[in-house]
Amino acid sequence: METHCTSDEKPAATAPLPPGTRLLHIGPHKTGTTSIQGALFAARDALPAYGVEFPATSRHPMQAVLAACARPGMIGDSVPTERHWNQLVEQVHATGARTSVISSEFFADAPDDATARRIVERLGADRVHVLVTLRPLARIMPSQWQQYVQNGLRMGYEDWLEHMLRKAPYEKPTPSFWRRHRHDRLVERWAGAVGADQVTVVVVDDRDRDGLMRTFEGLLGLPQGLLRAVPDTANRSLTLAETEMLRSLNREFRGHDLPDELYSKLVRNGAVLRMKNTCKPTARDVRISTPAWAAETAARIGASAAARIEAMGVRMLGDPGLLSAVHEPAEAPSERPAMAPEVAAQALYGALAAVAAAAGRRSARPVHQTSSKELVKVLGHRCLTRLRRR
Repeated sequence: METHCTSDEKPAATAPLPPGTRLLHIGPHKTGTTSIQGALFAARDALPAYGVEFPATSRHPMQAVLAACARPGMIGDSVPTERHWNQLVEQVHATGARTSVISSEFFADAPDDATARRIVERLGADRVHVLVTLRPLARIMPSQWQQYVQNGLRMGYEDWLEHMLRKAPYEKPTPSFWRRHRHDRLVERWAGAVGADQVTVVVVDDRDRDGLMRTFEGLLGLPQGLLRAVPDTANRSLTLAETEMLRSLNREFRGHDLPDELYSKLVRNGAVLRMKNTCKPTARDVRISTPAWAAETAARIGASAAARIEAMGVRMLGDPGLLSAVHEPAEAPSERPAMAPEVAAQALYGALAAVAAAAGRRSARPVHQTSSKELVKVLGHRCLTRLRRR
């Protein structure tokens, strides 16, 4: 096993993978996956000059991977089908002898060893190299909780931590969390599918903003600086006030037994998407704070996972000690966090724009890019149509 880069050292050059490798980046969630996917997709036309392909028609082939892992997808969305997965497999095989890279954090949701092996076999077992990116659990937990809230979770952060860390069997209300983030078991599952010598684990150092990009360039044999971060406001984490607003909405939504499809269109892809795209958190906004007991528990789990991973014989890049570092917890807010009126207005507008877009189908643009004038016209036209019918 090779281990590079302690916290005080400059990262060593990463040895490239053999030409023709199919690099399978499985995440897990909240470890820089969105940044890498955006950079690879933006550079997809330049990659073939270096013998590399990004075989996907979108930044993130989420539906294909959800189908491969037999996952239903986000609340209210259409259920992915085997057709999506077959299409991605065909795109991978069409790259021929060139190196290709497939990235999705939802590969980490593979429910068992058999599913991981089946995915590897479909992609070409003798050419697949699995890449796992890891961050400390204490940094992952707040981001993952607010992401679960964006998918309908109603439980508060500290209650959720209690269930994940203190209440056996640690599966409710989000059983996917430990499937993704018991990192030693995740690495073990995929090492069993391809062999330990075909697995690379990268410990992400949050202090090195470009470190993950440079690691991917090294593994793929790309020139330094080719992969660049693409701004993606839609992927930002919610503030505490925004998350609490959404959690309250989730309770009302479930309390009135509304259909999941409505949640997908109006809430997640309407109100929340608009809010994230147009409102940038400021220094006054309260971030989600992890209590000291949870951060310390996460550090102990991280230390145990790092030790097990190091003993597996996989290639490990970065400092394993980062996975067990105890980060200074932020101070809990002294009073209930408040959401700015402008943010609430944008969220409401996003829901209205989603209604207008669903009713009119006149514009192919995302709802968060729809102007107020156009929205009023669509709603007015709809009202007139209904009055005429009556």
